[in-house]
Amino acid sequence: MRKRGAASLVASLLVTSCALTPDYERPDLNVPVDWERGEATQDAIANTAWWELYGDPVLEGLIERALAQNQNLALALARMEEAYYLVNFTRAEQFPFLDVFGSAGRGRQSKQIFPPAKTDNNFGLGANLSFEIDLWRRYARATEAARADLLASEFGLRNVTIGLVAQVAELYFGLQDLDSRLEISRRTVRGRAERLAIIEARFERGIEPELDVNQAQVQLAVAQVAVTSYERLTAQTEHVLRVVIGEYPGPVPRGPRVGFGRVPLTIPAGIPSELLQRRPDVQEAEQVLIAETARIGVAQALRFPSLSLTSQISVVATDLTDLNSMDAGEWSLAAGIFQPIFNSGRLKAQKEAQVARAEQARHGYVLTLLNAFREVEDAIVATDTFRREFEARTRQVAAASSALRLSQARYDAGVVDYLEVLDSERTLFDAELRHSQAHRSVLSAFVSVYKALGGGWDERVLQEQAD
Repeated sequence: MRKRGAASLVASLLVTSCALTPDYERPDLNVPVDWERGEATQDAIANTAWWELYGDPVLEGLIERALAQNQNLALALARMEEAYYLVNFTRAEQFPFLDVFGSAGRGRQSKQIFPPAKTDNNFGLGANLSFEIDLWRRYARATEAARADLLASEFGLRNVTIGLVAQVAELYFGLQDLDSRLEISRRTVRGRAERLAIIEARFERGIEPELDVNQAQVQLAVAQVAVTSYERLTAQTEHVLRVVIGEYPGPVPRGPRVGFGRVPLTIPAGIPSELLQRRPDVQEAEQVLIAETARIGVAQALRFPSLSLTSQISVVATDLTDLNSMDAGEWSLAAGIFQPIFNSGRLKAQKEAQVARAEQARHGYVLTLLNAFREVEDAIVATDTFRREFEARTRQVAAASSALRLSQARYDAGVVDYLEVLDSERTLFDAELRHSQAHRSVLSAFVSVYKALGGGWDERVLQEQAD
């Protein structure tokens, strides 16, 4: 009867312990079946080094240097290593602790107080064994939270890696865009300087009015200002990119400007539910929610009794040769229970605060997912619209260039005044600059698609980092 009663008590404790700690359940996300734009295909997202599509060895080299030297990436890797060891640290609480000790001493009491006192030796050797029974799964839930933190840090590392590669590519494309704009500005300066020289010569002969000279000088100065502006922006962007790849500021090499020949004309979006498994920031947010949910069980268990077992065995003697004597042995075995009774609601408040933290993590997870869907939709739209904008800008440059030639011919023939030529020059200059920017926008949009879909990283690189 006693055995059956003890078994019933243990069973009831186990059932109660399960009831104390809530298990994680993924929130009802109601994920869309299809994207608002773009086709859904199962094999849309591949773990490929997408930057190799451009065929630019300079870009590939910069990305490799960034993956090897970037400090934010190294920081994320260090966080993951910390989380790994914290799992082992937390898990150790579920197992018994064994400590050994030894002592040696020599001393004597005061003969004024105890006349028979004499000098004695004292030697001791023993071991302590302690174990707290995890009645309410407090330590099991703490270990579960630590494992979720580890996974969150791993997904955080993946997220940093994806963002880093995208940042290097976008900065590189930005540099190529600035190089193009700088060349356009310098070419414009040369053309306007030549035109100003002709107008000044005509003014000296009384053919042109001084107003035309002044207007030509103004337009030359505008182009010169653009040159200095793009030179400054180029140098500053180079400095940013060098820091991103983990090096001191300095010049950055560039290859020929990346074209669209290797860029896919259409980019499949993948099925929406894949974002739950593909986006590392979404997975990281879910692991944070899992960890905070598990910690509710930890906080709840603190309000219930804790049962600990301790034992000690030792040998004590006044001579080293007597330590192996049976008479030198000492031992003890004890069990202790601790139950908090009154603490002004501190433990209850701690548990409720943890419930609130878990609720915050749940909202953060849902918000991260919503933003992920928004970024995918934005990237799909941007890829399509920027490509069409680039095509329109190309036609605009061709038309503006033709208009300037015709205006210059009409001006040389004396049919129109110089204002028409100035207007055509301004139109062409602005069209060429915007055409260069549109070229960059198409490439950046392509990068954004892969970043938004959570794909496009190289698993080999991530594996090397983990090792």
